[in-house]
Amino acid sequence: MPLFMDIAVNLIGSSLEKSMQRVVEEANNVGVSSMIVIGSQIEESELAIDLCRSFPEQLYSTAGVHPHHASEWTSQSSHQIRQLSLAQCVVAIGECGLDYNRDFSPRLKQRQAFAQQLELAIELKLPVLMHERDAHSDFLAILKEYRSALPAALLHCFTGNRESLEAYLELDLHLGITGWVCDERRGQELAELVPLIPDNRILIETDSPYLLPRSMRPKPKSSKNEPKYLPYIAEYIANIRGQTVDDFALKTYQNSRSFFGLPY
Repeated sequence: MPLFMDIAVNLIGSSLEKSMQRVVEEANNVGVSSMIVIGSQIEESELAIDLCRSFPEQLYSTAGVHPHHASEWTSQSSHQIRQLSLAQCVVAIGECGLDYNRDFSPRLKQRQAFAQQLELAIELKLPVLMHERDAHSDFLAILKEYRSALPAALLHCFTGNRESLEAYLELDLHLGITGWVCDERRGQELAELVPLIPDNRILIETDSPYLLPRSMRPKPKSSKNEPKYLPYIAEYIANIRGQTVDDFALKTYQNSRSFFGLPY
């Protein structure tokens, strides 16, 4: 059975949190042996670390502030994330970036929080896990300032166009692909772009509990996405790319473990 790593799951504060043991076990039963729990604000990052301690070598976490929460960024935030990063399970700074689609935080505040987290990733020599939605120009401009000094950079849940894809690949980013690609309505453009991502730059994720793959048959009774569906997403993407599932699974697993500095 192929091994998989789900590089982005939103477990803290989600509908899956109360069923954590089952979620992790069912994922492991289908080869999803490890996953990255996203920290989207300081308190959530702390809770993610606590959760990871209950599932050593299965769960790892990020520590950071999502653009939705950028208005919460203070002069103490960098110090707090720096302290959180000392936990052995923390393997990346983030989820950080820009989101101009919902604008839950002022754009200036988003840009400030993003830049300071990139500086932190450089200081701590940690990879950065990023988010970008409807903010390509500003995101790219800020990232270009720091990219050469970053150890590694991942844009998770990529759903951009060809222009943004080419710009991100030029900056040597890793790109996370979700079940969005399985949506015949919204994911058609992404499905056309996925074959253009180099083998050594593509990672896969569920972004649970969001983005349940629409094409799954039989359709799950619950609308909640789970890490156990990652093999389905992998098979779907492998078919688009003209690769065998085993080869694609192995490559994305190695990419994921290597990106986060984990053995495989």
